[in-house]
Amino acid sequence: MKIVRTDAELQTPFLDAELRKRGDLVLLPDGASEADLIAAVADADLLLMCYTPVTARVIAAAPRLKGIVKYGVGIDAIDIPAAIARAIPVVNIPEYAEETVAEGAFTLMIALAKNLIPLDRQMRAEGWAWPTARWMGSDIAGKTVGIVGLGRIGRSFARMAGQGFRARVISYTPGMSAEEMAALGIEKIDDLHDLLRQSDVVSLHCTLNASTRHIIGAAELAAMKPTAFLINSSRGALVDESALVAALTGGRIAGAGLDVFSAEPLSLSGHLMSPLFALPNVLMLPHLTFYTTEAMERLERETLERCDEALGGRPVLVKSQDPRLRAQKSGVRFD
Repeated sequence: MKIVRTDAELQTPFLDAELRKRGDLVLLPDGASEADLIAAVADADLLLMCYTPVTARVIAAAPRLKGIVKYGVGIDAIDIPAAIARAIPVVNIPEYAEETVAEGAFTLMIALAKNLIPLDRQMRAEGWAWPTARWMGSDIAGKTVGIVGLGRIGRSFARMAGQGFRARVISYTPGMSAEEMAALGIEKIDDLHDLLRQSDVVSLHCTLNASTRHIIGAAELAAMKPTAFLINSSRGALVDESALVAALTGGRIAGAGLDVFSAEPLSLSGHLMSPLFALPNVLMLPHLTFYTTEAMERLERETLERCDEALGGRPVLVKSQDPRLRAQKSGVRFD
């Protein structure tokens, strides 16, 4: 057996050790080219990916491939129709970090509301900060938190904000009924711009697909309160990042907490998002809200389970409700 894992910078020592017991493991670095991946999968039985795109050309170049395992959640970098055409099962690991990422998004919200990063910088530079208007924070209790996308992570975030901090929680999630939301203590909003106008915090938790790409653009940012924060721990391309940079540098919204970007990694200069490093009201994390000891243990163990199913020729368990994965007809079973 030959197994290829991309994005080797994301260390998975338990998974790698177990995979080496099952065959030859080839690790490719983040940013590996399509040509490098094509060469690696030419005789591969299994492909594991996290960020590196798996294109139709890559899939066509892998005649022995028994499965594609996304060790993570988002599947937008995989050409799933091409895999389905070849009857190659595609699976992700959707549940390992639902609480973890929600906690990360909530941390971004709290840090922005309480001015934690500027205050820490002030303390390190001056040793103290007096209670002047510059440092005034805001409460979460009593505020309106708008959630775009009530999947697993969005629901966890909603519970933390509503039950934990007594915020009013509203959501724009077209595929979910008002009754389902009410049972979770959430108000359904049918119009995205209406949600944006009402919210003191907007947190994005929807999947990235053709209908959600740039769901937050210039018009949507203009609809937000000037005192509102935008949180994105889902996918960078949910936001028109050029419009976001303009809104933040122009003071159109109060701030943003970002863990994901359309082009990763970032750099201090020369990147579309580089101007945001100079802004004290913007928090940027390196796509690591998922990265905790507990979440990584869950990720590695469940990824191994899916790998063993694929390598053993057994139907691969698909837990995700994403219709792109649910469209598969062979080599899979559904939870």
